[in-house]
Amino acid sequence: MTLSDQTSPANATPASSSAQKALLADLAATIGAGHVLTGADMSGHTGDWTGKYTAEPVAVIRPGSTQEVAECVKLAARHGVAIVPVSGRSGLVGGAMTQGGLMISVERLNRIREVRAGSRLAMVEAGVILSRLHEAAEDEGLYFPLWFGARGSAMIGGVLSTNAGGSNVLRYGSTRSLCLGLEVVLADGRVLNLMSELHKDNSGYDLKQMFIGAEGTLGIITAAVVKLVPKPRAYATATLAAASLGDALRLLNRLQAETGGLVEAFEYMPMVYMDRLEEVRPDIRQPFAPKQAVNILVELGATAPRDVTLAEDGSLPLTGLLEEVLAAMMEEGLVLDAEIASTEQQRRLMWERRELSAEVTFARKPLIDTDVSLPLEKIETFLAVMARRLPELDPGATSLCVAHLGDGNVHYTAFPTRDDPALYDAVVSAVEDEVAALHGSFSAEHGVGLSKRNSMARRKDPVALDVMRAVKAALDPEGRMNPGKVIPARG
Repeated sequence: MTLSDQTSPANATPASSSAQKALLADLAATIGAGHVLTGADMSGHTGDWTGKYTAEPVAVIRPGSTQEVAECVKLAARHGVAIVPVSGRSGLVGGAMTQGGLMISVERLNRIREVRAGSRLAMVEAGVILSRLHEAAEDEGLYFPLWFGARGSAMIGGVLSTNAGGSNVLRYGSTRSLCLGLEVVLADGRVLNLMSELHKDNSGYDLKQMFIGAEGTLGIITAAVVKLVPKPRAYATATLAAASLGDALRLLNRLQAETGGLVEAFEYMPMVYMDRLEEVRPDIRQPFAPKQAVNILVELGATAPRDVTLAEDGSLPLTGLLEEVLAAMMEEGLVLDAEIASTEQQRRLMWERRELSAEVTFARKPLIDTDVSLPLEKIETFLAVMARRLPELDPGATSLCVAHLGDGNVHYTAFPTRDDPALYDAVVSAVEDEVAALHGSFSAEHGVGLSKRNSMARRKDPVALDVMRAVKAALDPEGRMNPGKVIPARG
């Protein structure tokens, strides 16, 4: 499937081959010919991870500094070409695709400028890979608490542009909560320096928040100041079977109360997911035999000596606390079974089951992938309603889901019996109907990109859309910054 950007003429390549050559020559003179990719050299950028979207950029360029990004943006403006920022290319919504635009990759903006252990912050460029930031923070006994399966390829610019979430949102918040400051190149090539290290600043609008989650439609994020936290000195991790999702949430609340808020992650994997995991990855050991309907991965993280200092018998107090809570709930019949990791290898296996969700989901086609957010107590209702509605729309269709249960983010995927755009739209609309009825959101952590523009048109408050369009027009009057993404065209 190839989708047009569907916006201003700035999406087109230069009007003639001579104009295109002039653009490429100007770019080469600015950043070096080796960093201006065309033809076959662009092959890694012409499709997305899902395989759903394709791109035909005029070129992919790799500037090596903020100033070079600014100069390239000015050149693109002079030549009337649209700009699409590109980071780690692990997105799922087509947000880094273009037809005729200029892709600006931030991969060479990969310096960790500074880690300040005393202030618990890091100054990083947009091309820093998330796992590398994890390593740099760990060297200082700290942790950047944004954690998800694509951490080995996702870059800071991309996670900020999509306001990425992951498994630790329950305790630390999404990317938006972890950012103190930004550096952004605007559509006219000016550099907006918002690299604040302050936790409090009441001097007018918090401008950085406009660019976080904007998916490059307002400017190109080139650097950020991010928060770090003390790295947990010990983890207690378990996979358990709960009697119901409601009982799982009771466990979450009890753990939060008993531990003083030490729950790092609380992940839901239903039986249908475990069945698919066994089918796609039979090498991965299943936690329970027979399989259970409600499987929860829970992890506690602690730094306090009282929680992490080994007892005389070699036991870890944090693990002992988790065992006590689980044992009490098993006696009450709320937890049916549990396995607790006693080694790092066992912990990693538990996480591998959950982090294989993308591989498990995308192993079957066609699929309809959604990413919704719901009040915690409404998730069970949503899944029950969709179990009834999906067969009404497509008898024979199946579904699976996984969820960041602790923060209400559900990844619900339907597998229709045919690849039919009308059916796709009907299923997505049904999901949106139920999410809206339960006061949720149709977009939780993957961004909007191309795939959710129709959802934005249907579900976003019209006044909010007008405000977003006004901001876009003010910062990008020519509509050249990642056009066609996030904001739907006026009906």
